[in-house]
Amino acid sequence: MAAADRTMRAEHGGMRFSQILFNLAEVQVRHGGDGYRWDGEGWFGGDIDRVVLKSEGEGTFGRSIDQAEVQALYAHAIGPYFNLLAGARQDLGPNGGRTHAAIGVEGLAPYWFDVEATLFASDKGVRARGSAWYDQRLTQRAILQPRVEVNLAAQDEPDARIGAGLSSVEAGLRLRYEIAREFAPYVGVNWERRYGATARYARADGEGSGGVSLALGIRGWF
Repeated sequence: MAAADRTMRAEHGGMRFSQILFNLAEVQVRHGGDGYRWDGEGWFGGDIDRVVLKSEGEGTFGRSIDQAEVQALYAHAIGPYFNLLAGARQDLGPNGGRTHAAIGVEGLAPYWFDVEATLFASDKGVRARGSAWYDQRLTQRAILQPRVEVNLAAQDEPDARIGAGLSSVEAGLRLRYEIAREFAPYVGVNWERRYGATARYARADGEGSGGVSLALGIRGWF
């Protein structure tokens, strides 16, 4: 009977899979000091329920990490194209040390846009992040990916150098070439802008409120 139950679960989506994906692993050539950035995730589970780990961050060569975070999430399918996620986020880096509760959705929107929207709540306040990207296949191996991200905060967080309202917007365009489906070097350009009190905090710290950078990196999964 146990063997029959396992077979039935497998035939009806009960199988377990895993994947590790690096969306971004890049060097950024920019004014004021070249840097690096990563954005990746790993998951284990089935079509309906999964455990997900995410990490992203950036820094400047020769200095400590500017900002980084790790998220531990539980994902549950709420339709054929979208997942509901809930869990925790831990900030790292010089302005880190803060833990947030996280809840959001991610999935495939109409016209094949990948989208994510997440709300983060801590004892210091509430933040929100939305991002979207699209893979435009130019050839069988060349893919152009526009990408945009928006960050907001419900209140000022001076210790985290974040102001209330629209805190930052980022837009990028990356062209990758799939040497194999699992491995693709890419080149791109990235634009970022801070707004309001977030921009004032950056200028007070001797940083700019935004700029353009050239990105050279690798996208891969296994």
